[in-house]
Amino acid sequence: MSAALEEFCGSVFWNDSFLARSDADLPVCFQQTVLVWIPLGFLWILAPWQLLPLCKSKSKKASVTKLYIIKQVLSTLLLMTAVAELVLAVTEGTGQNSLPAVWYTNPSLYIVTWILVLLIHYARSFCLRRDSVVLFCFWILSLLCGILPFQSLVRRALQDPISDVPRFVLFFISYGLQLLLFIVSGFSDISPEAKEFAKKNPVVTASILSSITFEWYSRMVYKGHRKPLEIEDVWELKDEDRIQALYATFEKNMKTELRKAQAELEKRKRKKRRRERDTEHMNGMSKAQSQDILVLEEKQPKKKKKRGKGDSSHKDYPKKWLIKVLFKTFLQNLMMSVAFKLVHDMLVFVSPQLLKLLIAFVSDAEAFAWEGYLYSVLLFLTATLQSLCLQQYFNLCFQLGTNVRASLIAAIYKKALTMSSATRKESTVGETVNLMSADAQRFMDMANFVHQLWSSPLQIILSIVFLWGELGPSVLAGLAVMVLLIPINAFLVNKSKDIQIKNMKNKDERMKIMSEVLSGIKILKLFAWEPSFEKRINDIRGCELKNLLKFSYLQSVSIFVFSCAPFLVSLASFAVYVLVDENNVLDAQKAFTSISLFNVLRYPMAMLPLVISSLVQTNVSKVRLERYLGGEDLDTSAIHHDSIPGSAVRFSEATFTWEQDGNAAIRDVNLDIKPGSLVAVVGAVGSGKSSLVSAMLGEMENIKGHINIQGSLAYVPQQAWIQNATLKDNILFGSELDEARYQKVIKACALLPDLELLPAGDQTEIGEKGINLSGGQKQRVSLARAVYNDADIYILDDPLSAVDAHVGKHLFEHVLGPKGLLQNKTRILVTHSISFLPQVDNIVVLVAGAVSEHGSYSTLLANRGAFAQFLNSYGSQEEGAAEETTAAVGLDGIEEQGDEGMEPFVEEGPDDVVTMTLKREASILRKEFTRSISTRSTTSVKKVQEELVKNIKGQKLIEKEAVETGKVKFSMYMQYLRAVGFGFSFLVAMGFVGNYVAYVGTNLWLSAWTDDAERYQNETYPVQQRDLRIGVFGALGISQALFLFLATILSSYGAMRASRILHEQLLSNILRVPMSFFDTTPTGRIVNRFAKDIFTIDETIPTSFRTWLNCFMGIISTLLMIALATPFFLVVIVPLGIFYYFVLRFYISTSRQLRRLDSVSRSPIYSHFGETVSGISVIRSYGHQQRFLQHNEKIMDINQKTVHSWIVSNRWLAIRLEFVGSLVVFFSALLAVISKNSLEGGIVGLSVSSALNVTQTLNWLVRVTSELETNIVAVERVHEYMKVKREAPWVTDKRPPHGWPSRGEIQFVNYEVRYRPELELVLHGINCNIGSTEKVGVVGRTGAGKSSLTNCLFRILEAAGGKIIIDGLDIATIGLHDLRQNLTIIPQDPVLFSGTLRMNLDPFDQYTDEEVWKALELAHLKAYAQELPERLQHIVSEGGENLSVGQRQLVCLARALLRKAKILILDEATAAVDLETDHLIQTTIRSAFADCTVLTIAHRLHTIMDSNRVMVMQAGKIVEFDSPDKLLQKQSIFSAMAKDAGVTNTETTML
Repeated sequence: MSAALEEFCGSVFWNDSFLARSDADLPVCFQQTVLVWIPLGFLWILAPWQLLPLCKSKSKKASVTKLYIIKQVLSTLLLMTAVAELVLAVTEGTGQNSLPAVWYTNPSLYIVTWILVLLIHYARSFCLRRDSVVLFCFWILSLLCGILPFQSLVRRALQDPISDVPRFVLFFISYGLQLLLFIVSGFSDISPEAKEFAKKNPVVTASILSSITFEWYSRMVYKGHRKPLEIEDVWELKDEDRIQALYATFEKNMKTELRKAQAELEKRKRKKRRRERDTEHMNGMSKAQSQDILVLEEKQPKKKKKRGKGDSSHKDYPKKWLIKVLFKTFLQNLMMSVAFKLVHDMLVFVSPQLLKLLIAFVSDAEAFAWEGYLYSVLLFLTATLQSLCLQQYFNLCFQLGTNVRASLIAAIYKKALTMSSATRKESTVGETVNLMSADAQRFMDMANFVHQLWSSPLQIILSIVFLWGELGPSVLAGLAVMVLLIPINAFLVNKSKDIQIKNMKNKDERMKIMSEVLSGIKILKLFAWEPSFEKRINDIRGCELKNLLKFSYLQSVSIFVFSCAPFLVSLASFAVYVLVDENNVLDAQKAFTSISLFNVLRYPMAMLPLVISSLVQTNVSKVRLERYLGGEDLDTSAIHHDSIPGSAVRFSEATFTWEQDGNAAIRDVNLDIKPGSLVAVVGAVGSGKSSLVSAMLGEMENIKGHINIQGSLAYVPQQAWIQNATLKDNILFGSELDEARYQKVIKACALLPDLELLPAGDQTEIGEKGINLSGGQKQRVSLARAVYNDADIYILDDPLSAVDAHVGKHLFEHVLGPKGLLQNKTRILVTHSISFLPQVDNIVVLVAGAVSEHGSYSTLLANRGAFAQFLNSYGSQEEGAAEETTAAVGLDGIEEQGDEGMEPFVEEGPDDVVTMTLKREASILRKEFTRSISTRSTTSVKKVQEELVKNIKGQKLIEKEAVETGKVKFSMYMQYLRAVGFGFSFLVAMGFVGNYVAYVGTNLWLSAWTDDAERYQNETYPVQQRDLRIGVFGALGISQALFLFLATILSSYGAMRASRILHEQLLSNILRVPMSFFDTTPTGRIVNRFAKDIFTIDETIPTSFRTWLNCFMGIISTLLMIALATPFFLVVIVPLGIFYYFVLRFYISTSRQLRRLDSVSRSPIYSHFGETVSGISVIRSYGHQQRFLQHNEKIMDINQKTVHSWIVSNRWLAIRLEFVGSLVVFFSALLAVISKNSLEGGIVGLSVSSALNVTQTLNWLVRVTSELETNIVAVERVHEYMKVKREAPWVTDKRPPHGWPSRGEIQFVNYEVRYRPELELVLHGINCNIGSTEKVGVVGRTGAGKSSLTNCLFRILEAAGGKIIIDGLDIATIGLHDLRQNLTIIPQDPVLFSGTLRMNLDPFDQYTDEEVWKALELAHLKAYAQELPERLQHIVSEGGENLSVGQRQLVCLARALLRKAKILILDEATAAVDLETDHLIQTTIRSAFADCTVLTIAHRLHTIMDSNRVMVMQAGKIVEFDSPDKLLQKQSIFSAMAKDAGVTNTETTML
């Protein structure tokens, strides 16, 4: 081979002697062949791939840019030099002296190459990114290979005169041109048409160099440093990273895999059935026996229920498909990251080998200087290349992580829209949001490190191979130590996992109570129940912190073990190595090469268990996600859309249930509803009215029969669902605006007066869950939405219940009734109000889920059925008081009927009936996120005043969450350290200092030990010297670990203390802030403080602090060691330090802002999701799933772009810092080479191996600093809510006398009130006296100030002037609890808390069981409570979902009865209650509270006709105050209202 080459170039190809001298050089032939052909070969192999754009369609013209022209000109000049060289060779070789072949071939090869380059430039000009990776690599290779001939020529020219001038000149011209081309290719070439793209996201057009070093991102970093970044500043995503693109591929793969998984599931089910059949066959149990068992099971329905709950988690589901889907979707990313990771892993092992050579060089006096410089340069290059590969790999991994998270969230969201209601019941809204936040996040974390699964074992194996080469079998000792540490670690991990799981339960429980407290905060304030709940939460928190402390102790043990590890490993290996054989002497080469290899080993060894445990966690999440995403979709096959002439909705034998195996909620319904008719559906509470509606919407499971619906639907749910958007958007609901129709709708739905009251009219922003609208307003908006939507069929689930009587009448006349806007539409109206029944076309009476009769009003009356009795007892306003008895009879009648109808489930006890028929509340009112509905009152009014001040901004109710900007204040760190305790903090810091002093000691000792090898070179190594070396080395190492252990133990205790103090302060302040704070702050935001921020304070900040101290001390000690070896290094440190500092400052401000933007842009995703889930039936009934999906995509893209930007900012930083690290390595090596003669091998080994380690640490320091800054924001946010102004103290020195108020007289003296200081008055100078035991009714239109009156009595609002005197005591002078505990209210919204029934009545356990039962009896709940298996200990679910709305109202009545204060305020709650329950409540109040003062805030006038006096309010003033009789006789406002409501005289008090 070499002979052929020598002939080819006419000189020696290779000779070792060329290198064995101080001015070493390579033979000319080698330079002319190998060094030329390597880069050319590279280009030729890869060029075809670069020319592909030429083959593709030529439709778009390539535009010419300045850079393009420069590149082409330079390439043409290169071509000319090659041609010149060829011409030169030809002219010289024509004569006798024939030249060697190489003189012809090389220029020819170059000519072809430069033509290729010209072509590649042209081809790339068709692409968006015009720079070619291949060319970039080619220039680098070519320049590197050219350096050797370059220096040869220069050296030769300096020694002798130049022999071959033309070639000499041509070479340098060509080299210079290549260098210029390389530099030019570093700039991004952006064509005019790509300018727009580049503005949106520069990465698309960035040059290769810029992409590798992330230079294109620098603009963002500078911008972020100059001013806090806004969402608008962040660059857009690339198209392939947008949710739409990601999710499209994900969904495609998901569909195919799911189909396979479902087929598998079917197989499994069949197998199971076969097995069951076999076992049954074996048991051969007689039929009678099995019957008995069935009966027994029936008798214990409660237990069965509980089991059922557990079963849902064991139900089979499609398995093992999710990972495959993710794999298929992100294959390209995975392959690329594997390539980068492989290159990086190989390079990792080059540094220790170079270090070995360098130490050998320093120890060897004969060595040539050029070797040392070569090693230094190679060390630098390896480090740089390694860092470039690693950063590209990390970039890919993190992009993968965010994209996986995004696809999963999109999938979960889409699933939520299509899910069947049975599947939906399996997971609460909270759990589903958890799937989004926690489980998707787990996948994201896993994706970041998934490659460690193969890379760690690979690195471990390679390290062992190299170590074996150094130390032989002694390595096994070190390895044994490592392997021993793994089970210890696994044990610790498992223990801590158990604790974590326990703690998650505590956390969930605490968050559940917390969100309930926030939803029902008004009730807590009105009843003065805060202390009870504060105690409940603090108890749970106590357990949580106990576990947390255990967890951190375990963590400190594992940190201890891990910090011992590297040193124990080296101790074991070196000791064994030295002890095994006298001839084994530990020299610097062996020791420091081994140490740097052990350092390489540390990372994979530490990562592997972490990745595996993360894999286990991800597996749990995988199961949850597979179950959720593989759950059944809504099956609407029972809803047909055939056109049947003359029928709009037809039920055929329709039997539907809520759960597949549950009892039918509606059975055998046969109905035919004509187009354009108005049908009323009536029935007692729980007779299946709402189930009927849900069945039509396709929300229920079909057992048999079907429903045929012709035309589009619009649906008004029983509990209005309002989005967090402007009022106008809520009504338009995604339709086009048609101004005329819109105005008509608003007028018909009686919204005009409300719009006048709202600050910005229909542009007013409605808070989450419609918080700033009253109940009636919400209902009217919900109705307006339906009317505007112009559907064919309207399904109205009791929309008139939440509005006042006269408004109800208006709505019926103008919207629903025969003359209303909807007169030509088909309307199905579920209703409790009797007054409209005569005007409907058809009435359907439901009893226990079946239609008992239907027909027109007159027909049903004539039938004398249940309906007629019902009407007689409630409807007749003629016979007056004589109705008492019939009412009772009528009730019984309808009840008996009910029982017969319910035969099948009588045995299972009422519990089941309730759960079955009242699941509707569950489906409509998924209450997880309910914001305080209780602010329905006159919030509209208060907003007017509130916003008049900020007139322009009037639309906004909820302030945008403050995004803290700028640097975190130093005071926050102090705040945290103060909570930890300054003494503790100092001790912890000292522990770390001790740790690092010992660390430096250990290393210096090792360096001295290795120098013994030189000292005792040719004599035996003294034994006691050897033992001394090993002993001290061991002692120093152990003390290092002990110091660290001490520091971590102390810090975990201090951290727990801080957590406790901060949470207690936060909680106690939140429970003491005034109600107005909750009106303007979304609950989610407060919950976030208790969830996310407290979690950060509990778990993240302590770790961050520890890591920061660790890194900081580590860097200081490393630099110290290098400086000890080569003092000149201190000169280099200064500029490097300055560069480091600037990069750090620039980066941190940008990164912190991006993190904040990330969390701010993340909350809309969750709140939009919560909103979607709670309004799912509305969204489905209107068929708006697509629009919601698109909105979700939009908000997710915004979040994605901040995350992507943040990832890149980390890479930008890492590349720059690792460059600093590489320079540190380079200089430590270079200085060692320069001062070679004065140094021992040991100290060089120490300094360079420390430098090799410093890169990672430098990187970490910045990351941890910024993480700490980001996390300390949590303290800031918690602190912000600790400073919110409180309401008046709960108890003051002035206590009211015992038994106050004994008479119950209330005096308002010139009383005025406003909602907030800057707003106008809501009540203007109220003066009135209410006597003892007087019954007063308060009436007035929405927003007249009725509810403000109650708020004032309870001091939810403080007086702006005047005072209220109760029994001679000014209420403003006593503590809030003294006041609130002595008044009673039955609120408008029945709010219940999860816990026992008893806890809901008496949270402080002040009353005996007898008293509680008595109250339940008076509230007509005793029978129901006695039938519950746990009776008073019956668990009420979240928001009281397992009770019907009526029952919840009765529980609230029982609360009031139990308190039995002298003053009762009744905020009329007749909204969701049918007439019977209403009647029960009224009678109870009349009898039980006969000797109390009762204030009733009425919506229905009937209820207050028997009051002693009626107070009529208008615009915050009392306009009339007299007995109802007198007011009716005068031409008063009251009499006009009464006329509207159809109340003519006080005799009709029955209702």
